[in-house]
This record gives sequence, C-alpha cells and structure tokens, in this order.
Amino acid sequence: MKAGRPRGSTVIAAVGLALVVLAALRPSVLASGDPDAVNVLQAFRGPGFAHWFGTDQLGRDEYTRVVYGARLSLTVGLGATVLATAAATLLGLAAGLGGRVVGAALGRVFDVFLAFPGLLLALLVLAVLGSGTGQEILAIALAATPGLARLVRARVLEVRGAGYIDAAVILGLGRGAILRRHLLPAALRPLLVLVTVGIAESILAGAALSFLGLGPAEPAAEWGSMLAQGRDYLALAWWTGIIPGLAIAATVVAATVLGRAAQRAARRRTG
Repeated sequence: MKAGRPRGSTVIAAVGLALVVLAALRPSVLASGDPDAVNVLQAFRGPGFAHWFGTDQLGRDEYTRVVYGARLSLTVGLGATVLATAAATLLGLAAGLGGRVVGAALGRVFDVFLAFPGLLLALLVLAVLGSGTGQEILAIALAATPGLARLVRARVLEVRGAGYIDAAVILGLGRGAILRRHLLPAALRPLLVLVTVGIAESILAGAALSFLGLGPAEPAAEWGSMLAQGRDYLALAWWTGIIPGLAIAATVVAATVLGRAAQRAARRRTG
C-alpha cells in the first residue's frame, strides 16, 4: 500500500459516518415520514418494501426512527466530547502551569475521578441531576474530562521544559504569547487526534445511559431507548431491537476506525 493512501476500511468508515452526519443534519433527505407517527394497525410489521426496517409495537416506522435517531445520538457524542475537551484543556493547563501545589492537588483530583469507571461516574451524576439530553451530555463529559486533563497536564509539563521555550523567554516573549503560540497548540494536538475516538465512546456511553432510561424521554427517537424498548419484543419482532443496536455499533466502529486512522497519520507526521 502506498504511503498516504487511505485504507479501504477507512474509506468505508468515512462514507458510513458521512451518512450518519447527513441523517443528523438533514434527516428528511433520507426519510420523508414522521418518526413519531403511530399506527397500531401496522404494529410489528416485518421489514419489507412498505417498511424497510419494519415497525415497532406502536406501528411507527423503524427506518424513519433510526434515521431521526442519529441526531440525538450525535448530539450527545459531539456535545460531550467538545465539553470534555474544553474542560480538560483548562484544567490540564492549570495543573501544568499552576505551580507545584496546584498541579499536585489537581493531579490527585484527576486520579480520584479516574478510579471510578466512566459509566458509573456518569450514573452518579445523573442520579443527582436527573435524566435528559442535557444532563446526559454533562454526565458523559464529566466522566471523560479527568483522563483528557491528565494528558494535557503531562504534555504541558513536557513542553514547558523544552529548549525552545527557554529560548522564547530569553528573547523576551511574554507568558501570554508563549502560552498561545507554544503551550496551547502542544496541549491541543494530542486531544484533537483523540476527538474522533472520543465521539465514538461518548455515543456508546449515551446509548448505554438511554438504554437504562436516563436519556431523552419517550417518544423521542434515540437509538439507545429504541434498543431498550425492542428488547422486550425480540422473540416476536427481532428487528425492533437488533436494527437500532446495529446502528449504534456501525456508528461507533466507523468513528473508531477514523480515529485510529487520524492517530496513525499523526504518528507518521511526527515520526
């Protein structure tokens, strides 16, 4: 394979994720129906020409709901990742530049939060804040922030001792300029590479929380809640649970593949 040429799996993942993004931004392009339209006379219709993915227990079209469900799933994934990245950058910079006492204190805080599994920490946050899309985004972001913040802190400490930082100080460059030109880009570079993988993890965490009933309320079309509803009817209508699960899995795998590709590209540039 030629250097720089994308792998076949990367191309497939990019196309698949592009369709998910299109479904999130313009769902009416892919599905013209109403995701919340109820028709009990059409309940549990199997996949076919009339209903590509079948219908659920209320006669709602599963294909339409899967398409419209991409918006909520991506909103949670993107929102949690952006929020976690911003918080981690601020906390990591504070830990790396705030002196020995501040750095040690924040480092211990990161370690304490990292001692909890991410999903458990998110559940604890939701137990306090209650369920809903905004609360779900905040809970997932809080669970992801400590690990990213520790990465930023380590990177800042590494760069702060580099020779070119000393040279910049000798040349009279102010602390604000050094932070803006050198430390901040160095801290953000590894985070930006991890963003795609982080989105995949956040989508999966959001689906898990929605599966437990802590996400958007019914009748909102959301993949995790659709999966939770469909599990009760797997013996009667397998598509109500299997297809939303496949949508989650395909999106997470596609985002992860692109994230790994970004990591490989970053290593080649710095290697």
